[in-house]
Amino acid sequence: MDVLETVPGDRSVCLTFDDGPNPVDTPRLLAVLRRHEVRAVFFLLGQFALKYPDIVRAIAADGHRLGNHGMHHDDLTDWPEDRIEAELREATEAISSAAPGSPIEYFRAPYGGWGRSPGVAAALGLRPVGWRLAIGDWRPPGTDVLVERITTGVTPGAIVLLHDGGGDRHQTVEAVDAAIPLLRAEGWTFTLPADAVRE
Repeated sequence: MDVLETVPGDRSVCLTFDDGPNPVDTPRLLAVLRRHEVRAVFFLLGQFALKYPDIVRAIAADGHRLGNHGMHHDDLTDWPEDRIEAELREATEAISSAAPGSPIEYFRAPYGGWGRSPGVAAALGLRPVGWRLAIGDWRPPGTDVLVERITTGVTPGAIVLLHDGGGDRHQTVEAVDAAIPLLRAEGWTFTLPADAVRE
């Protein structure tokens, strides 16, 4: 099973967010995305889905797609298939318990350490999704730098890796708020990988 890194469309881009939900920054990010009428994919950690189920429900209620990012952000590179399967099932159950009835369509390996996980994920009905552009927001360099990395780094169909969890992500939230109108002014549209329907 190949790992999806792009969506169709010469001027399409897909925003994705890892490591949440985060009780401070995820709600702020949701407000930004709602204001700009952009939907994204949130790759959730099972441990935080259990801790903050109301935020998972808010993500789903706003029309964003839910993805599985494992339970505890472990590197799966060298894991055997049975252990990966148990990990993904546990995380899916955690996310589902937070937002019953909301589909969990995607999987992203923590650290991009895919190992045997793409095949396991696919067998569980999860599409492995990687990225074409990582802006390095896990080490916050300043909002302006992040905006520049987003706006100058996008390529046709790029899936963009960002983070709403894993630490203080206020710079990411501010950068997304600033970058969306800049990208739209250049003719970019925001797309989800499931159906590549432009918004």
